Amino acid sequence: MDKRLEAGWIQRIAWSVLAVGSLGLLVWVPFLYVAIRRGRGSDWGAFAAFLLYELVTLPWATTQQSDSGDPVLGVVALVSIGMAVGMLLFAVFDKRQPKYRAVGRGPVPDQMRGPVPGPAQGQGGPVQGNPYLR
Repeated sequence: MDKRLEAGWIQRIAWSVLAVGSLGLLVWVPFLYVAIRRGRGSDWGAFAAFLLYELVTLPWATTQQSDSGDPVLGVVALVSIGMAVGMLLFAVFDKRQPKYRAVGRGPVPDQMRGPVPGPAQGQGGPVQGNPYLR
């Protein structure tokens, strides 16, 4: 169950703009997308954490009667949105793998399997190469 979810910088920035542009109201949406696509427990945990953040801060913000606002709510919102943006840009998505190997480079060490050249028939001498790869 090792699924990869690759994304380029444009997609990462677009998800981050959604989180910041909605002032934190839709910060859970990118994490739901990642959890559905990849299905890891940690992805579902991140989605649940940001959904819980939304379910706690929205009533907290609407029940305040003062005109000056609540500074603790502001700090919580800024830290949560900042953490979400950091996770979306650098931690959630896997880095893209190159489709093709670079030209001119030798084989990857795991691909160096195959017949090992030994001495020709009728010739004696020490056997060259790894005897376990024959």
